[in-house]
Amino acid sequence: MGNGLKTVLFLIGSAFLTRLIPFSSFFRNLDTMIHEFGHAVVTLALSGKVMYIELYANHSGVTYSQITNNWSSIPVSLAGYMTASLFAVLLFKLRAGGKQRLGLQIMTVIAILALILLVRNEFGVMWLIGFIALNIIMLALAPRWLHDFYYLLLAFLTLEESVLGPISLIVYALDNPASAGDAANLSRVTPIPAIGWALWFSLFALWCAKNAIVAFLERKKPRPRPNRQQQEGPYYP
Repeated sequence: MGNGLKTVLFLIGSAFLTRLIPFSSFFRNLDTMIHEFGHAVVTLALSGKVMYIELYANHSGVTYSQITNNWSSIPVSLAGYMTASLFAVLLFKLRAGGKQRLGLQIMTVIAILALILLVRNEFGVMWLIGFIALNIIMLALAPRWLHDFYYLLLAFLTLEESVLGPISLIVYALDNPASAGDAANLSRVTPIPAIGWALWFSLFALWCAKNAIVAFLERKKPRPRPNRQQQEGPYYP
């Protein structure tokens, strides 16, 4: 079975199974937080100004910022969906290396920075406080099996949302291009229409999803144990 087909099957299966888990909707805002955080970081890197971020209960969000020129809006607009897709790959790469704890720490640090510096609306603040508190509990108190299950749930939810977001953008771009969010912003400063950018985000998200699933299926091979002769050195009769 090819990696492309595996990716599609895993995404469909994950989307079905995660919806059976109580409160899984709460964690889908992780992808939104990463998306908006990506916009903010690139804005600051280009000497722009980030005023604030809002996160909403319907898993959407918005970053209010000021940029130096119209061309700066291209990397800023690209950053949201692409950062979310790359972050999903990172989570699975860390798991493949047995570094789930580090991945959870990275999520927590980003959430703390967003809470202190960026997010200002009531739902966003309360969500971040709850997410940070739960992460700290998992890091400090949870048994290994629960910690690993929690991490895998976050990783798959982030992967799902990182793919579904760009695909839904295609629908918006076809129905009303002006409502297609980042794709619409990019179409205003480039000759490429919103549907073209929506397709680009979707293809990039699927490519990242394929790499994430490949990492998920990887198994760390145990190092071979040296035999007695290797341990004690060469033997000369």
